[in-house]
Amino acid sequence: MDTSRKSAAYWASEFQKGNPAAFTHVFDLHYRSLCYFAGTILDDTGEVEDAVSEVFVKLWQKAADFDDLNSIKGFLYISTKNRCLDRLKQQKRQQASLDDYSYSLDEADDGVDYDVLEAEVLALVYDEIERLPTKAQSIFKLIFFDGQKTDEVAAQLGISVKTVRNQKARAIQLLQTALLKKGLPEFLWVFCCLWPR
Repeated sequence: MDTSRKSAAYWASEFQKGNPAAFTHVFDLHYRSLCYFAGTILDDTGEVEDAVSEVFVKLWQKAADFDDLNSIKGFLYISTKNRCLDRLKQQKRQQASLDDYSYSLDEADDGVDYDVLEAEVLALVYDEIERLPTKAQSIFKLIFFDGQKTDEVAAQLGISVKTVRNQKARAIQLLQTALLKKGLPEFLWVFCCLWPR
């Protein structure tokens, strides 16, 4: 059976049984979003990846305790938040960040919800970027990830400035269409507001 067609109930059942394929499925589903979420608390990429990896190890050790994917997702986000805050306390490197973050959690009933939503939206955006045609994807990444100018990209790839502009426009159009289909009508706002983070 095609893994993309298997149900959430199937994956939850297999995960509970300790099936490594189910763990891989859960990991692929949440790793990128959790890293972005952890990055809203910790500044160091290595620490972010370590914290998220530790959470997945803890999840795997407790696999038998989970019977549905939503409880797994909840565990992952809560554990990631707690692990990141523990790291801040242990290392005493960013006390100001911890105070600011703790204060914002106290002030908002569900302050973490926005960060979770933001992480999931960015994961959707990144996934769609990876689905772009090769040339459009390369040009898009050089411009928006690497901050190169149109003429620099043209010179680097040995193509005309007009081709770069056309491929950039095509990439944006394809991303907009794909994300609209996934229920993100404010794609341009999300892109402009969230990308710099």
